[in-house]
Order: sequence, then structure tokens, then C-alpha cells
Amino acid sequence: MQTTPITSELVRGALELERTDNGLLPHRLPARARAQGDGQLAMAEAQPSGVRLAIRMRATVVELDTLRTRVGYRDIPPRPDGLYDLHVDGELIAQATTSGGRTLLLDVTTGTADTVPGPVGTVRFVGLPARPKTVDIWLPHTEITELVALRSDAPVEPAPESGRRTWLHHGSSISHGSNAASPSTTWPALAAAAGGVELVNLGFGGSAMVDQFTARVLRDTPADLISVKLGINVVNGDVMRLRAFGPAVHGFLDTVRDGHPDTPLLVVSPLLCPIHEDTPGPGVADFTSGALTFRATGDPAERAAGKLTLTVVREQLARIVAQRAPHDPHLHLLDGRRLYGETDAGDLPLPDGLHPDAATHRLIGERFAALAFGEGGPFHG
Repeated sequence: MQTTPITSELVRGALELERTDNGLLPHRLPARARAQGDGQLAMAEAQPSGVRLAIRMRATVVELDTLRTRVGYRDIPPRPDGLYDLHVDGELIAQATTSGGRTLLLDVTTGTADTVPGPVGTVRFVGLPARPKTVDIWLPHTEITELVALRSDAPVEPAPESGRRTWLHHGSSISHGSNAASPSTTWPALAAAAGGVELVNLGFGGSAMVDQFTARVLRDTPADLISVKLGINVVNGDVMRLRAFGPAVHGFLDTVRDGHPDTPLLVVSPLLCPIHEDTPGPGVADFTSGALTFRATGDPAERAAGKLTLTVVREQLARIVAQRAPHDPHLHLLDGRRLYGETDAGDLPLPDGLHPDAATHRLIGERFAALAFGEGGPFHG
């Protein structure tokens, strides 16, 4: 087995690699933006949703040493181990998990967090085809992952650039991949594969807050296609009222357009979420059943005072896009209920009241690919 240094040329989907005492930590936001956020965002952006190693090799065995940080809740059963998806020439052929690593235990009753240390673990894939091939190893989308060492039984090199268009997407935990089965089966990853594009996923669990520092990152990141899925975190975080929301979205889009004046830009309104359709936030975690679920705690009567619901947010996003579209022919709107709506909620209810399950991620990915990348869609071509 020979060791190959892990460099930026091997990593796709990350905007920055931080050198740590153990190796390299992929980030989905650069340091300047991270410094302007909070702990929730720091945790979410360091979970490498959409980040993968892209290598060219003949090797039949490949090993990756990593140091993971898992996030869990005290007195609640731990989440399943994060999966590594290995693709050969675009086809998923193997999955594996690692062991060891740190655990970040959150206590929602006290608001505290404790870190339990753990060792480096190894992910090993064997029996790969003995021919020249492009291999993508997708990192777990729910585990902070430090890249420590890469070994193989034959030389590896960075995969050549695919020449495909780059799709830059920003959204909330659903875009991040909450409850998806694996990192390459989050809805954005599935849509990217169907659309034949390279994904850069800036979906941040709990942190799609129309932040200006995120808009600046979108502005400064090279992309051929851009989408922003806004609304659910503004509502369930109860972070602003109607008066602030409209100007904030205008400012967000203005900033993106400063760097991408003619790039197809798709605004996606929230998927259906029954707890927040007509009930404002804040949304809170509920552990009374022994599992994590979510509920809305706002009063619908507060809508008169400007509190936001998903119904109001969709109306405002439609108004904003309609207002801007005459001067921005490359700006488009997609109603999120076309991805997951009333009928779907009956057939595939949200298990925790907020996030879709694995089957629904597939449904959303297929629908987004058809509506955005298909004939007549804003990303077609």
C-alpha cells in the first residue's frame, strides 16, 4: 500500500481546507464567513455535504483515514454511523462506515455541549475494478470529517476536470441532507447527477437565514448555475418579521448578482411543512416521544403583527421575483410545493415534522432535476 498526500486537487465540493493537527478539515464556507456566523452554522458548514475525493487510479484497494466528529443528543439513542459512498465512473458500487472519532453531545435542557474524544478510524474499500477509472468517495454529510491519510495498492492522481457545469446551491437542513440515506443520495446530489452537473452544496442545517456573508460567498464562488432555497429557517428560527424579510431577500439577491450578473439564478420557496404553513415560529425540538421531533410554538394570530409563516414567505418570494424579473431575465422562481406538496405529505409524511426521509429525498431530487434541468427549465442546456 502506498500513501498519497491529500491536497486540494483531490477534493471537490469544499470551498476551503483547514490544516489541523490531524490532517485537513474541509469547510463549505471560507474563514471570513465562518467568523461572522454562530455555533450552529460552524457545526453545519463543517459537515461535508456534497464534498468528495475525486481520484483517477487502477487500484483495487483504497483506504482513507479520517477523524470524525459525530453530533448527538444526551439521553437520546445515537444517530446511525455516517456512510461513505464510493462511485466508480459515476456509479455507486460500495458504501462503508468508519469507527472512533469524537462525539459532540448536546443537552437541549441546559444548552450545553460536551465533546467525548476518540481515535482516528479507517474506511476501506476492496475489490474495485482493476482498470483505469475515476473514483469519487463522498464524505458523510452528517459527520465533521478530518482527512488524515489516503492509501491504495496502486498510484492515484487527481481526477481530471469533468468539463460539466458547476451548480452552486444554498439552502437549509433539507438541502444539507437531513434524513437522507447517504451523502450521494441527498436530493441536491441526486439532482446534480441527473442534471449532469458538478455540485457545490451550501445547504446548512438550521442556517439558511438570508445572511449577507453567505450571499457574499455565493457572489465570489465560480458557478454556471445558482439556486437559493429560502424561508424555512427564517420561520422556524423566528429571526425576522415581514418588514425585514423582503429587503433582506432583495439585498441577498443584489449581492449574488454583483458577482454573477447573468448566471441563471433560481429562487426556490419552501417545501410544504404542515407545522409552519400557517403557524409562526419558533420551532422547537421535542423529545417527549423518546425521539427527536419538531413543533411550532408561535400563535397564528401574530401574523397580523408581521410574524412569518411559510404561506407568507412563499407569497413574498413570488412578489420579489416578479418585481425583479423584468430587469433580470435570468432570475426564476420554483414553488417548493412542486417538489413536495399536499399529496406528498399524505403519502410520505415528514417523520420528524420537519425533514423528509430517504425516499422523499429521491422524489425531491427527481422532481428538481425535471423542473430545473429538464426541457424548458431554467438550468436546461
